[in-house]
Amino acid sequence: MTTLAPRFSTFKWAFSTLGCPELDLDGICALAREFGISNIELRSTEQRVDLPNLFEERFGSPESLSTYLKDQNIHICSLDSSLKLIGNEAKDRQEFLAFLPWADAIGTPIIRVFDGGTVPVGLTDETFAQAADTLDWWIEEKSRAGWKADMGIETHDALVRHSAIERILKSYPELNIIWDTHHTWKKCGDPIPTSWDAVKSNVCNVHIKDSISEPSARHPFTYTDLGSGEFPLDETLELLQSQDYCGHVSIEWERMWHPYLGEMREALQQAKQLNWF
Repeated sequence: MTTLAPRFSTFKWAFSTLGCPELDLDGICALAREFGISNIELRSTEQRVDLPNLFEERFGSPESLSTYLKDQNIHICSLDSSLKLIGNEAKDRQEFLAFLPWADAIGTPIIRVFDGGTVPVGLTDETFAQAADTLDWWIEEKSRAGWKADMGIETHDALVRHSAIERILKSYPELNIIWDTHHTWKKCGDPIPTSWDAVKSNVCNVHIKDSISEPSARHPFTYTDLGSGEFPLDETLELLQSQDYCGHVSIEWERMWHPYLGEMREALQQAKQLNWF
């Protein structure tokens, strides 16, 4: 029997631990190895998202966590915080900064932050000013403390439209963008190639998932099995491949927020069946 070569093996495949929030780090790393994945986007573990506090409790020091991950042969490609560029307070910024010693010790290049704001309003002059204030604060803080890790801004709300992305990148051309392909496509209707043109020079991670146009408890759509919904998965992955993208592609299976979804293992099995990796 002939085994087909993986279709998208040049990507650095990862998955978000939103899909397996009940697992501890041992279980998360074991699941990644089971599917030959060496990169993890760490958002939750042990049903918690306060990762710096959990790391302190479980490992005691950033150096101990670094040793653990090296022994596991797993790389954390992104630590996901809850900070929003738009609409944050001092305590939110301090919670974000708590990620930095851990990120630098384990070699994680990106700490995810949300754009904030809302989709219908988008990036107004007021919300742009709020985002700029946060970015200016971070640029100064990063330089002062000498942090190696940097922010990665997820296209989640105010920045789902390509024009908003282009506007903020004009003022902050070095900004790292985490392209949530589903949200730029579903929430504002931008075609995948249009969004790609806006983010391609700054993208550091790509989120993929699938949905159907039926309301769920939290959204006017419902997430569904990869390849069984309406999102143009093949178009998106083939576009990335045609553009010689070799960075991280993260399966964002949001079971922590949407418990109607099956287990993370099922999503990874589906990706395997689709011959992605």
